[in-house]
Amino acid sequence: MRVSYDKMVQEFVRVLKKRGFTEEKAKLSAKLYADASRDGVYTHGLNRFTKFIDSIDKGCVNIQAEPVFREKIGFLERYDGQKGPGNLNAYACMKRAIELAKENTLGCVALSNTNHWMRPGNYGLMAVEENCIGILWTNTVPNMPPWGGREARLGNNPIVLAIPHKGAPVLVDVAMSMFSYGKLESYARSGKELPVEGGYNKDQKLTKNAAEILETHQSIPIGYWKGSGLSLALDLIAATLAGGRTSRMVGELPVETELSQVFFAIDLDSFPDKEKLLDNIDDTLQDMKTSAPVSPEHPVYYPGENMMKTREENMSQGVPVDETIWNRVLAM
Repeated sequence: MRVSYDKMVQEFVRVLKKRGFTEEKAKLSAKLYADASRDGVYTHGLNRFTKFIDSIDKGCVNIQAEPVFREKIGFLERYDGQKGPGNLNAYACMKRAIELAKENTLGCVALSNTNHWMRPGNYGLMAVEENCIGILWTNTVPNMPPWGGREARLGNNPIVLAIPHKGAPVLVDVAMSMFSYGKLESYARSGKELPVEGGYNKDQKLTKNAAEILETHQSIPIGYWKGSGLSLALDLIAATLAGGRTSRMVGELPVETELSQVFFAIDLDSFPDKEKLLDNIDDTLQDMKTSAPVSPEHPVYYPGENMMKTREENMSQGVPVDETIWNRVLAM
């Protein structure tokens, strides 16, 4: 089933305003959710919207809150998210990081006490639209065992690296688990098997069954011990820069909230040789694509390359939706 992008935004705005959002905040939040689905990240667009509404109804999100400036340490600015809507908090902090980058080449904002930011790629795209490199990450509730362990002690701590490019931007948007929990839920709903083993079942055997992994919360880290180490490092750096909670501390709370996040922006317009730098980026991407594909029907793509194709298709034909979830939104 497909629905128009404008219709999706309209329905999200309607529901958010009924929950008490102002017109301005409702439109921005709705756009961020719809943009995720428009670009093919369905797990963090429509599919996350109903969960967000549930979190509001349960009192986990303070819809009136906005990030509050705490302190400036060198070029780093710290903000308190006050448990506000995670996507609006992240949008505000990425916007501020870009402003700082335009002033100083490098801008860094750290955010504590916030909620799930939904699709993080949205904020990386904000950076590249201003000709900035974007680097941002978050910690999460413990939802992944460290390599060699059984109990969840690490967050899957997604990171985004976004790089301007005259074609589609380079956009790396990955969690430290083999599959994000949103992706696992999508596979479980469809009954499809994962393409590779994504975690352990209750018998401690690697499995491609997403429902079994959701049951155990034993998703394996990307690169095994390497992803485990990256997850830990990202968590500790985010909590340190933000002066906020680590994943361990988030896990002490009854729900996932009070997260720590970091937003870096690097302004390429500040560099005197920026045209050469952009040419080098393009040359590297074109060279990568000359690698002979393993399968002729699956050419080599760089991260983010297919996003623009998906966006154009979804804007012209409508955005694909899970009919059950879409009907839940319509009924709200």
